[in-house]
Amino acid sequence: METTSGRRRLGRRSATRENLAGWLFLAPVVVILALFMLLPILMALWVSLTSWNGQGSPFTGKVPFVGVDNYTRLFAQDDLARQDFMTSIRNTIYYVAIVVPAQTTLALGLALIVNNRVLKGKTFFRSAFFFPSVTSSVAISVVFLFIFANSGAVNGMLGLFGIRGPEWFSDSRGLLHLLLGGLGLVDPDAPPAALTGGGPFGLSWWDWLSGPSVAMVTIIMLVVWTTSGTFMLMFLAALQGIPVTLEEASLLDGAGRWQRFRYVTLPILKPTMFLVLTLGLISTWQVFDQVYVMSQGNPAKTTLTPAYLSYRKAFRDFDYGTGTAISFVLFAVIVVLTLVQRWVMRDRTPAIRPGRS
Repeated sequence: METTSGRRRLGRRSATRENLAGWLFLAPVVVILALFMLLPILMALWVSLTSWNGQGSPFTGKVPFVGVDNYTRLFAQDDLARQDFMTSIRNTIYYVAIVVPAQTTLALGLALIVNNRVLKGKTFFRSAFFFPSVTSSVAISVVFLFIFANSGAVNGMLGLFGIRGPEWFSDSRGLLHLLLGGLGLVDPDAPPAALTGGGPFGLSWWDWLSGPSVAMVTIIMLVVWTTSGTFMLMFLAALQGIPVTLEEASLLDGAGRWQRFRYVTLPILKPTMFLVLTLGLISTWQVFDQVYVMSQGNPAKTTLTPAYLSYRKAFRDFDYGTGTAISFVLFAVIVVLTLVQRWVMRDRTPAIRPGRS
């Protein structure tokens, strides 16, 4: 008769063989990921610690090793590199603060519309709302350049109402500055000395409080329009997974439309909401292609973003060390903000523990 210890040894051997077989099946993927993802990341991290100019190999002794100087220049050294980096951070903060809530709200609203049972032509509307998301961002950016040109369709439409439209891609004025000037609180051309005298990281408080520029607003409108369709499908999939019995029960309890949305729909959509916000946060901090096609950081660097600044430093100024350092700082910012968002949206319902008998 087989003993208990024998059965345990047999079970351990079987588990070991299964683990070994699993790792053998995973080995090709692990090798590919290590070769084409982990290794390039480590190589880029090394470049960020050097002053490599793109000539020759960065892994020879001829390339000067500067340590964390490329990182400290971005935050501590008062020069053009820090000013450009902080300008890009300011621009992206306004960009993210507008795009993420706008695209999330629009996507949820579109999902609620196309999920309506009485709506006719659902397939058409779903395709129409999703179409901008699958269209080339470069092609749509070029179309927006024509639409928002000085003699484009937008200014032409505004002219019908007697409004003279701005030079969208040449207007570097900030919206908050324009708002304060329109209300007569400050003169944008002569701001208060208290706001221009100093500020953190080499930018004055007046610069930090500029708001997104008119040129950045066009990029914001483009991105919100093109990304909402993808997030709409995510919300739509979650909405279609809500049991009909929950809605029927809430109707029997006398809940109105807003109450059903607030107390039934939104709690169930919380995991999808977290996914949409996380993906939106990551993509907005990494915005590059629209800036590259539409403005290249102009006018007056009001559309400059960290991703585009990293590209410009590396491939135009041939300062690969600073360019890669910016990319790793951007990576750290995204990770920190994602963790903060996860902490904010965590489930605060206390766990129910059984009482003592």
